[in-house]
Amino acid sequence: MPGKPKATTVTIIPTLRYADAPAAIDWLCGAFGFEQHLVVPEENGSIAHAQLTFGNGMIMLGSERDEQGNPIGQSPNMDESLAHAPYIVVEDVDDHCAGASAAGAEIIMEPEDQPYGGRLYACRDPEGKPWYFSSYDPWQDG
Repeated sequence: MPGKPKATTVTIIPTLRYADAPAAIDWLCGAFGFEQHLVVPEENGSIAHAQLTFGNGMIMLGSERDEQGNPIGQSPNMDESLAHAPYIVVEDVDDHCAGASAAGAEIIMEPEDQPYGGRLYACRDPEGKPWYFSSYDPWQDG
């Protein structure tokens, strides 16, 4: 079994990508009542990472990116399969990645340290859907 969940408030956090992430943050807060927990802007005006809370729930979001994590700006041709993916908090990212890879997951982003904390990797399941696994716990590390 590849890795264990971390003991935290919530271990599965949906992630979203937006062409205009700053506008999406404003809209989600105004229209749905989300509150900004953390927003990490980039120099070019895009959003590297954001956390919005609603009660004890959370979503994470950022600007659209390609499979290598490079911002792509507003693109009508974005691979929608990268726009939404679960974010799972695990104890040991490298161990989890090794187990997922051994089970046949396609690793699309090797484990790496993130500017907002923790380590993160991304993979695709057998049907091509993306998953993000990280040691960063936005409930405790933010």
